[in-house]
Amino acid sequence: MIERTLAAKAIALAQKFQVITITGPRQSGKTTLVRAAFPALPYVSLEEPDIRQIALTDPRGFLSNYPAGAVLDEIQNTPELFSYIQRLVDDQRQIQFVLTGSSNFLLMEKISQTLAGRTAVLHLLPFSFAELGPVMEQYESVIFKGQYPRIYDRELAPTDFYPAYIQTYVERDVRLIKNIGDMNAFIQFTRLCAGRIGQLLNYASLASDAGISPNTTKAWLSILESSYILYRLQPYYRNFNKRLVKSPKLYFYDTGVACSLLGIREESQVNLHYMKGALFENLILNEFIKRYFHRGENRYPYFWQDNHGKEIDCLLVNTDIEHPTDTGHPGENFTPVEIKSGKTMSTSYFDHLKYWRALAALPDAQGYVVYGGEQSMQTGAGALISWRHLERIPA
Repeated sequence: MIERTLAAKAIALAQKFQVITITGPRQSGKTTLVRAAFPALPYVSLEEPDIRQIALTDPRGFLSNYPAGAVLDEIQNTPELFSYIQRLVDDQRQIQFVLTGSSNFLLMEKISQTLAGRTAVLHLLPFSFAELGPVMEQYESVIFKGQYPRIYDRELAPTDFYPAYIQTYVERDVRLIKNIGDMNAFIQFTRLCAGRIGQLLNYASLASDAGISPNTTKAWLSILESSYILYRLQPYYRNFNKRLVKSPKLYFYDTGVACSLLGIREESQVNLHYMKGALFENLILNEFIKRYFHRGENRYPYFWQDNHGKEIDCLLVNTDIEHPTDTGHPGENFTPVEIKSGKTMSTSYFDHLKYWRALAALPDAQGYVVYGGEQSMQTGAGALISWRHLERIPA
């Protein structure tokens, strides 16, 4: 079993919280993690119909079977249990529950109602580069295969895994969140989103292409976000005396899912695909998000772009303040990172970094370029970092 970075944080927090909640995409490895990290607790899958029925009809009797607590997997299927768990942890100081779920919206809604202040909430995404280690080949392979555990531990072909994954996601998770009448339209909408990876989000344009209203577009995007299919990367625009972009960009939590939705059926297609640069950018951004999430921090990077097209692909938050865009000198709380899919170093990779540093009054060599090559080196314009060496960038 590949050891998950988040496991150490979950075990440490269990010393302080009676309830640990781990959420993340379906099949990201939550069950494997909690069973390995908490072997002394009984494991209960609430996806099994007979067990779920007992939990729904007699929640107090169901929980009485676990006097010391339990791992309750996919607990969003039995939201009635939350209130009973609240009473148990309030009354019994030694009881321990570990909850998992693949719908962040449903979980957080119930937690805010019943378990606020009683549970630590962690997020598990698919494998990171650090977790995969030497298994990785060329980055085109990682983009195509994605990083879901089953691809690697069962050696499944992406073309077999992802279509079934997407269908299961639509049939289970989407129906739990919202009753959508036309599921085919929803899947087509998701495909349209994949074609907009790395682009500024234009709600009206997306709605027009999907044949739905702008309000439905926003609602469906929220569903895709809450079930860990995609996310909206927010721009950093405060404290600059310039006209800056204030629209978010779309990215997917896993490039394998995106490739499947884009109709990419072979690894060789990635190299020639018009979305190659955007998919590589998505791949690298995901690694920084995993770094935050898997050490227990629920935060994302930013991007920066002005109305002349000058941009920084990724601004890593290197401060503990809650809202870094609201305080301080422009750029002082961020590490700028440009992302280039090319495999040969070019001085032009640093052009936007130089522009940003001049605006933010930062030192000449501050900032990084992540590229598709194998060698990392320091240059006079900044550090050139191979996609394999992301650990060299602090965040």
